[in-house]
Amino acid sequence: MDTTIDLKAQWDALKTEQPHLRIRNAAQKLGVSEMELLATKIGNGVTRLRPEFKEILSEIESLGRVMALTRNEECVHERKGVYLNGDFSNPHAGLFVGEDIDMRIFLSHWKKVFVVVEENARGISKSIQFFGKDGEAIHKIFLTPDSNEAAFETLVEKYKNENQQPFETSEAYELNLDEKPDNEIDVEGFKQAWLDLKDTHDFFMMLRNFDVTRTQALRLAPDDYYAKQISKDAIVTMLEEAVKEKTPIMVFTGNKGNIQIHTGRIRKTMWHQEWYNIMDPDFNMHLDMSKIAQTWIVRKPTEDGIVTAIEVFNEMGDIIVQFFGKRKPGIPELDAWREIVEKLG
Repeated sequence: MDTTIDLKAQWDALKTEQPHLRIRNAAQKLGVSEMELLATKIGNGVTRLRPEFKEILSEIESLGRVMALTRNEECVHERKGVYLNGDFSNPHAGLFVGEDIDMRIFLSHWKKVFVVVEENARGISKSIQFFGKDGEAIHKIFLTPDSNEAAFETLVEKYKNENQQPFETSEAYELNLDEKPDNEIDVEGFKQAWLDLKDTHDFFMMLRNFDVTRTQALRLAPDDYYAKQISKDAIVTMLEEAVKEKTPIMVFTGNKGNIQIHTGRIRKTMWHQEWYNIMDPDFNMHLDMSKIAQTWIVRKPTEDGIVTAIEVFNEMGDIIVQFFGKRKPGIPELDAWREIVEKLG
């Protein structure tokens, strides 16, 4: 408990010095996880819920129009809408599939959940926040002026945890940076497997079957038509072109526990310091361009023809964000998207 009091005091002092500092950045400065820092406010605007994730998520639709936020260290993805068509029948991955909220959920990584009610420059913010074992946020759901606040209060009361101690611990994930040497891989077999792909979802299993990392796979692709490294500045070019040509795109951002997808046109892009941003009424993306290590054009064969992506990686080889042209299974990729990517390299 002394540790909690000390941590809270450090945070209060930090907020006095830097009143606009976000909790995630404060946690980094204090050398703790965001969840550990948030827990110091339990009983003062923060409430711990029981970790009954499927049940809680199945009731989120009752909140009406909300804002869904999923992020990693380098990219933030914010989408407004209603959580529709939740499906948790698959033990490996749950999902929501709607025009607005579109997510792929890996619940084995979800460990804790809190409700946060706090005052900010725009008034009172109310949210439900989910965290992994490492104390990093997996997903956050914020009420909007159009949300059903009564349903929110009902959900909080229903899932309120008996344990409201203002203390949490986190456990770091083990980093596995090992990559099998290229000469130990069946490179020709791998190239043929790539050419034989029938569905983009088979790509991940192909990587596992040949025991290659994702960035290694791009290096070992059949040729540079299927995987070609480009400048990170091409991301800005692509997004500006998509705005200009009114080409609908897909933006995938995720972490260990969740992938969030936006599909549709984008209308406004802008720089803010090192961040490049999409700033539309229902969709915002914030991409830290300074943390991008690799950017690739990636093409995969499918039964619907070639599917083209721009894949963006950090220095650890983790995917930051992926961009596609708007598409659905059974429908070929947009020619307009292919034309935009062709110009990039």
